[in-house]
Amino acid sequence: MTPSDSPEPAVLDDEVSNEPITLESDLIYKLEDRPPLIETLFVALQHVLAVFVGIVTPPFIICNTLELEGPDTTFIISMSLMISGIATFIQTKRIGPVGSGLLSIQGTSFAFLGPILAAGFAAINSGQTKEQALGIIFGLCFFGAFVEIFFSQFLHLARKFITPLVTGVVVTLIGLTLIKVGIVSVGGGARLVGTEDFGNAQNLGLAALVLIVILVLNSFNSPYLRMSAIVAGLAVGYIAAIPMGLVNFSNLSNLAIFTVPIPFRYGMGFSWSAFIPFIFLYLITTIESIGDLTATSAISGEPIQGSLYMRRIKGGVLGDGINSLIAACFSTFPNTTFSQNNGVIQLTGVGSRYVGYFIAGFLVLLGLFPIVSGVVQAMPQPVLGGATILMFATVAVAGVKILSCVNLTKRNSMILAVSLGLGLGVTFMPEILDNTSTLVKSIFSSGIATGGLSALILNLIIPGPRE
Repeated sequence: MTPSDSPEPAVLDDEVSNEPITLESDLIYKLEDRPPLIETLFVALQHVLAVFVGIVTPPFIICNTLELEGPDTTFIISMSLMISGIATFIQTKRIGPVGSGLLSIQGTSFAFLGPILAAGFAAINSGQTKEQALGIIFGLCFFGAFVEIFFSQFLHLARKFITPLVTGVVVTLIGLTLIKVGIVSVGGGARLVGTEDFGNAQNLGLAALVLIVILVLNSFNSPYLRMSAIVAGLAVGYIAAIPMGLVNFSNLSNLAIFTVPIPFRYGMGFSWSAFIPFIFLYLITTIESIGDLTATSAISGEPIQGSLYMRRIKGGVLGDGINSLIAACFSTFPNTTFSQNNGVIQLTGVGSRYVGYFIAGFLVLLGLFPIVSGVVQAMPQPVLGGATILMFATVAVAGVKILSCVNLTKRNSMILAVSLGLGLGVTFMPEILDNTSTLVKSIFSSGIATGGLSALILNLIIPGPRE
């Protein structure tokens, strides 16, 4: 189905806009629709499968790099899942001014890995225990969240600069840069890169099987087949991987049956010298969240300009900040909006925010029962890659749709070209930043941040109408 309003051309100034920009969509269930319970549960499960690895990977990397004990690692990963569920509920429910009210899923941010590890090692090298180092890390995350909370209240003042051109660049880069993650999973995962097993026939065949199942089911007119496409593809791939010896359940015996949430388990510390990168990264996260939320709004057939859009963006960014603050209280890392779920919305045709309540419930249960999440974590990388490569690409397509509403004048074309060039350049060749300072690396290591900042700054300083 398509929204009642046909697409409108981009408007130069939001204040003189009579009609918000709305993109065409073919959703089965729109934002305020309430799908039947069975369909809701089925779609929610697909969202959970899409984000599970993304949520647990950052805490897993941090815990392993800092060489934390097993119980600490299990606790932090469990809290990451549980808080992602709580944060998703806040974001989709919209409690007062907090939350976007869109089907926007929250998860642990990858952007903070570098500063978190740097702060942890600095504390450990100064003679503090690993528990004290964790206290400093969570203190930095806690106080840094106020940067995003503060900035969210002034987004309406930046609407002349954060235009569809800027958000279109960011959304497109989110999809294009994540494709690399998807294709690595297709080959077998990062641990196999550089070995003869990476991209072997078995891994490629398994990923292709998942991709084909999703495409075939998505091509039918039946809404039930379309809504089940992702979970069916992942299930077929999972089952096919078992006789191949790619599914390993050996780690399940080491997982606790139930995890008890303990706020401030590691205390709360602080370090001024380590705090500066967190300030910048929370600002970068704000820009990325604006792009994610814009993509969600566009794919859901909702406005991507105007007062309603701006209210959702402000609420979503405020939700990001509040959720990151809550995450720090429960000993896990900053939360942000996840872009891959926009691909799930596109493929399933379900943009109902009420699905988010069930996604939140699933994530909380996975956090409280680690042994259950272990079964999901055993999913082979090629199976996940077969689905995520398509989901990430659909996010890039959403960005292209937003850019199609922009009048690509010479000025706008140059901004688009420079932003995409720098953003993709950093993504393809991150070594370009090896000789720069730690602060520069922290800010520009993400292609999304590099391209988004470039678009924002160029749109601000180059003369001409801003679109």
